[in-house]
Amino acid sequence: MHSSKSTAGAMAGRLGLPLALVSAFAFGGSGTAAKPLIEAGLSPLHVVWLRVTGAALVLLPLAYRHRDAFRRRPGLLLGFGLLAVAGVQACYFASLSRIPVGVALLIEYLGPLLLLGYIKYVQRRPVSRAATIGAGVAVTGLACVVEIWHGLAFDALGVLFGLGAACCQVGYFLLADAGRRGDRPVDPMAVSAYGLLIGAIALTAFTRPWEADWSILGGHVNMNGHSLPALLPAAWMVLVATVLAYLTGVVSVQYLSPAVAAVVANLEAVVATVTAWFLLGEQLGAPQLAGGLLVLVGAFAAQTSKPAEAAGATGGPRSGPGADPASVAADISGAGGEDGSTDEAGADEDLGAGIAAGRQIPVQPNQSR
Repeated sequence: MHSSKSTAGAMAGRLGLPLALVSAFAFGGSGTAAKPLIEAGLSPLHVVWLRVTGAALVLLPLAYRHRDAFRRRPGLLLGFGLLAVAGVQACYFASLSRIPVGVALLIEYLGPLLLLGYIKYVQRRPVSRAATIGAGVAVTGLACVVEIWHGLAFDALGVLFGLGAACCQVGYFLLADAGRRGDRPVDPMAVSAYGLLIGAIALTAFTRPWEADWSILGGHVNMNGHSLPALLPAAWMVLVATVLAYLTGVVSVQYLSPAVAAVVANLEAVVATVTAWFLLGEQLGAPQLAGGLLVLVGAFAAQTSKPAEAAGATGGPRSGPGADPASVAADISGAGGEDGSTDEAGADEDLGAGIAAGRQIPVQPNQSR
């Protein structure tokens, strides 16, 4: 019996890791594809509306196929749509319009550290010393990335939008995992499809897309001195950086647990920085590059250290790195699902408010996400 469970876990890990890698690489190119559209005249919120709505339309047949999912877990799907889709993407693209792509994503990907803050301050569970050190390293890296000694030289509002995306990203990992728990589990494909559909509806009411100049999509945009059809980056942003990224990402979280998936997702920052350098010609100085490395190292140290202190307290079905975050997701989702999801959304809003108020909590659609 034990051997059978171990074999199943190994198979899940072998499937989950490649899916998480595909998701990270797909998400990482979203900012690079979006920036030429923003520079051509579309607002950041209209670009994110285009991205989410386009993906929702592509996945509409999938949502219809799983139409019973919303009746079974409305709270979870609403929370995922509002936090993990609309919240992450809107904050990230607003940040992207003011600061470089790599910096925006690096700030967003302090989000996995917020998971530790949620566990320690909301769930009242212990966090190891190594996790705390990792959080400190990441915050130090953030200070280097934004060149805080120059008075937030990268634009303070852009940094705040990035931190908002980090808060919403916690909802992405926890709610993606919560979908498989409780008495009424939801297929991860349904979580992605309905999340994008709900996010698109929310963004439509908020962004007023009828005011945008969509004729831009029929013309050309500039990418690092090269002219290309605007539909090309738009299609990449919808099909690869959204549809593929969300489908593979949500499935990988349910295989790997939020903690492990969050570690892999940090690769998005590296992908974003490299693609922005290669395709957009963006340059980062030595302090920002060093700070970005510290953010990634700190996030990795924090996430990989956490399971050791909580493994014995959860008794969840998974062992190793995923044990404690999985139990957190189970607590959020509850037996019925929807009440827990709503509570989780409120907890994320409280954390976001705390950061906006300047509280030093160890912090991406947003990616993240």
